Amino acid sequence: MNIGQAAAKTGLPAKTIRYYEEIALITPHRAENGYRSFCDTDLHKLTFLARARALGFSIENCRMLLALYQDEGRASADVKQVAQDHLSQIDAKIADLKAMRDTLAHLVNACAGDHRPDCPILNGLSALAGAPAK
Repeated sequence: MNIGQAAAKTGLPAKTIRYYEEIALITPHRAENGYRSFCDTDLHKLTFLARARALGFSIENCRMLLALYQDEGRASADVKQVAQDHLSQIDAKIADLKAMRDTLAHLVNACAGDHRPDCPILNGLSALAGAPAK
């Protein structure tokens, strides 16, 4: 099947599929005319990559996971470690977002939002790191 058909079946844009080929995540067969030809195995790999990317795994982690998936002698502990590391990164991002939300909520609540020029939001944004907001 051609790249358009592969894109339709996997839900990935053709541009993404070309990129995955460029960085050697997949290697579809090339016909004599140079056109890519995708088989079921290629579609399975593309679907695997799409799911992994949707979960936020980096390209390098996807490369590792794909290699582990293809290695029938793999240890599940190796797969779990990649996933656990990614989960820890997600947890750290969530904590950072919660802290950002708390800070912004505090600034919004402190602002009267009236006609006066005094604005705790602008004061908070202009405060030096470590210095208390005005």
